[in-house]
Amino acid sequence: MRAFVTGLAWVSIAIGFVGIFVPLLPTTPFLLLSCALFARSSPRFETWLLEHPTLGPPVRRWRERRAIPQSAKVLAGGSMATSFLVLVWVNPGATTLVVVAIVLSACCGFIFTRPSA
Repeated sequence: MRAFVTGLAWVSIAIGFVGIFVPLLPTTPFLLLSCALFARSSPRFETWLLEHPTLGPPVRRWRERRAIPQSAKVLAGGSMATSFLVLVWVNPGATTLVVVAIVLSACCGFIFTRPSA
């Protein structure tokens, strides 16, 4: 089971790494998942991730203060607003728009109520 969890953590890191280069694919949530999985399976890899010069700082900020950088908040809010406007343009129906609006509002509420890094 430990090897499976470690493998899952590495898959999560790979997806997060791809997210660095692919727009709209988030990086940090996958790194946070990797760190949580490493904490349960491999303290050595957890330490590696936390001390990594590029990948480590956002994970440490989240762990220490549950903080999200202001620039990331603005980018997330703008991306969600743009996505919703594209959805309105596509016009999938009122029910879909209401459900998506509620979900995006909840996500924005969570993001913007976290402390800034």
